[in-house]
Amino acid sequence: MEDGTFESPGNCRYTEAGFDVKNWDTREDCEVRQILDRIADKWSLLVIALLDQCSMRFTELRREIDGISQRMLARTLRHLERDGLVKRTVHPVVPPRVDYELTPLGADLHSTIKALVTWTEEHRAQIAAARTAYDARTSADENAPAAATR
Repeated sequence: MEDGTFESPGNCRYTEAGFDVKNWDTREDCEVRQILDRIADKWSLLVIALLDQCSMRFTELRREIDGISQRMLARTLRHLERDGLVKRTVHPVVPPRVDYELTPLGADLHSTIKALVTWTEEHRAQIAAARTAYDARTSADENAPAAATR
């Protein structure tokens, strides 16, 4: 069999060295899946994108992220800090001031997210066309039996 080809049409194994799709499985104890779930949720993506520009205080982040609750922002920041993506700095002043910033690991992740956003922007017209074609096909398929019974 030639390198880079699948064993059969139904075989989903990826042939690139070191890349195993099975590492993404949905078991609760799957660490890769947990990390992907964490960094791919909408709030984490927004926090990481905002913190790429500069360090920010909690209230600044909350003001910038439309629709996020105080509880969800606190939870998201805690998770990102635990994963080593965000650094929390408490300044010993009155009232206390807390700043959040990306760690080098978080900044590295941001460059990957930026590449995904760039890809999305470059292909959004193709995706919109595919969606329109799909919707037209499925709409036609749903209406076909109804038209046949008239």
